[in-house]
Amino acid sequence: MKNKKINPPQLIMAAYMLVLLAVTVVIDMNLVDIINDALIKWAMNGVIVLSLIPMINVGAGRNFGMAVGLSAGLLGMVFAVNLRLTSWAGLISSMAVGSLIAAALGFLYAKILNQLKMNEEIVGTFIGYSFIPVMNIFYTFVPVTNRQMLYPIGGQGLRPKVNLDIYFGQILDNLWQIKIGKLVIPLGLLLFLWGIGALLWAFSKTRTGMIFSAIAENERFVQIVGISVNRYRTIGIMMSTILAAVGVVVYSQSYGILHLYDGPFMMSFPAVSAIVIGGAGKKNATVINALVGTFLYQTTYLLSIPVANALLIPEMAEILRTIVTSGIILYAFIFERKDSRHEVREK
Repeated sequence: MKNKKINPPQLIMAAYMLVLLAVTVVIDMNLVDIINDALIKWAMNGVIVLSLIPMINVGAGRNFGMAVGLSAGLLGMVFAVNLRLTSWAGLISSMAVGSLIAAALGFLYAKILNQLKMNEEIVGTFIGYSFIPVMNIFYTFVPVTNRQMLYPIGGQGLRPKVNLDIYFGQILDNLWQIKIGKLVIPLGLLLFLWGIGALLWAFSKTRTGMIFSAIAENERFVQIVGISVNRYRTIGIMMSTILAAVGVVVYSQSYGILHLYDGPFMMSFPAVSAIVIGGAGKKNATVINALVGTFLYQTTYLLSIPVANALLIPEMAEILRTIVTSGIILYAFIFERKDSRHEVREK
C-alpha cells in the first residue's frame, strides 16, 4: 500500500490562512464576526465543491463545465420566483425543478464528454464558457409574469440580480441557529452540507460507487469484465450536474440574491481550487477533500479582504484570490503530470 503524500497546496493555504489570522489579530479585527462569516461561506460554497466528486471519481475529470449545472439551478429559481413561491415551497421547488433540468442537460453533457475522452476538462471548459452566452440570450427573452424579475424599462428580459429576501433568502441560514454570545452557528445550513456529504460518502460504498473508482483506476479492465463504462460515466456526470444545480440554490439563498447572466461564469475555478487544496487527485476525491478544501479556500479569501483593506487597497483582495485560484489549478496540472511520468518510469 502506497504511503499517502503530503498535499503541498493544503499546507501552503493553511499556513497562509494562519498568517492572515495573525494579521487580523494585530490590526484588531473582530474575530467572532469573521468566524460567523467563515461558517456561512463554508456551507454556502460547500455543496458546489461536493458536486465535483462524482465526475472526478468516475474518471471524467474536474467539472470545468459546471456552468451547465449552475444554469439549471438558476432556472429552477427563476421558475419558483416567477410563481412567487416563498419559504420552503420556494426553496424545494427551486431544487426540484433545477435538478430535473440538470438531469436532462447532464445527460447531453455526458454524451459529449463520452465522445471526447481524455480531453474532458478542456472540452468542459469550452462547454461552460459557450453555454453561458446561450443562457444570457434565454434570460433576455424568457416570458415571466413576475414584474420584480423584469427590467423596469421595457418590461422584457430578466434583471441581472433578483432579490430573494421576500421569497426564500437565507432560509437555511436561519434554520436552527445556535447563538453563543455573538457567535452564531448556522446549524441548519451546516447540516444540509454535511447531509449531502454523508450521502456522497454512502454512495461511494455502494456497488455503483465502487465501479466509479474502478473506471477511474483502469477503464480498460472494467470494459473487459463486461461493464458499460459510458453508462456509469453518464451517471457520474449527471450526478455532478444535478449537485451543482442544488449547490447554486444553496449559494443563492445564503447570498440573498439570484445572480443571472454571467453570475456562474467563474464559479467552477474556485470550486476546483478548493477540492485540489483539500487533497483531491485527478481520479480520486473524497468528501473530506471537498469539505477541508472549501473551508481553507473560503476562509483564506474571507480573511484577505479586511487585511487588504487595512494594509493595502481594497481591490487587492480580488487580485490575490485570482492569483491563488489560478496558481493552485496550474500547480495541480503540473503536479499530476510529474506523478504520471513517475508512474510510467516505475512500470
